[in-house]
Amino acid sequence: MFALDYFGGPAYLAQSPQFYKQQLVGVFERVFEVGPVFRAEPHDTVRHLAEYVSLDAEFGFITDHRDVLAVLRSTIDGMLSAVASRAGGALERLGVTVPEIPVDVPVLHFTEALKIAGADPEEPDLAPADERAVGEWALREHGSEFVAVEGYPMVKRPFYTHPQPSDPRWSNSFDLLFRGVELVTGGQRLHRYSEYVAALEARGESAESPAYSSYLQAFKHGMPPHGGFAIGLERFVARLTRAENVREVTLFPRDLHRLTP
Repeated sequence: MFALDYFGGPAYLAQSPQFYKQQLVGVFERVFEVGPVFRAEPHDTVRHLAEYVSLDAEFGFITDHRDVLAVLRSTIDGMLSAVASRAGGALERLGVTVPEIPVDVPVLHFTEALKIAGADPEEPDLAPADERAVGEWALREHGSEFVAVEGYPMVKRPFYTHPQPSDPRWSNSFDLLFRGVELVTGGQRLHRYSEYVAALEARGESAESPAYSSYLQAFKHGMPPHGGFAIGLERFVARLTRAENVREVTLFPRDLHRLTP
C-alpha cells in the first residue's frame, strides 16, 4: 500500500473499496463503484500498473459464486455491446473485432486448470503461461475467448472469501480469463460475524484490530449472503485490442519506474 501522512496520522491511498462496498450491501443490496485504485505493485510486468481504474460491484442474496459469475457475464456482454455500437470508427482503424461472451461461459475447477496447463498439481496459483494454456483450451474446445477458473486455494485468497462448503481447502471464488489473461477476480464473501472472527484468528490476526473492527460491525447486525467482482479498465482494453503491454492503452501509466507525467 502507498502510505501517506493524513493531518498527522497514518493513511493509505485506496487499494480497493472492498470493505466499504460489502458494508453497503446491507443497505442497498446492490453496490457499484467506478474509481481509481492505487497499489504498490512489486510486479514489473506487461499486465501490472500501480494506478488503474476499477469497476467494482457487490450484491446480496446470492446462492454462491456462480451467481456472481452470471452477473459478471451479463456486465461484460453489455460492455462489449457498448463498444461495438459506440466505437465503430476506432474499431475499424485498429482492426479490432469485438468478441462475444458465451451465455454459458466455460468453467473449470482450479485443479482441472492445472492439469490442462501441465502445471505442478501443488501449485497454489496459475502462472501466466498456465493462463495462456487454459485460454487456448477454451478457444479450441468451446470456441470461447472467455473461460472461468473456480475453486482457487483458500491460501491464495483474502480472508473474507467464502470457502467451498464441500472442501474448505478450495474457495467459492473465480478468475475470469479473457484471451489467456486474468481479467476479473470475483467470488462469494463470508457473511457471518463468527466466520470472520475465525478466519482472522486462523491468520494470526484479531477481529478487534483497528484495521477490521469498524468493518466487522456491519456483520454483527446481520448481512445477506453476498459476493462481487472488480474489473480493471486498462486490462480490459488491452485484451480487447490485443495490446502487448497494458501501458499502451493507459494515458499516464504509473508503475515501478514511472510516476510522471
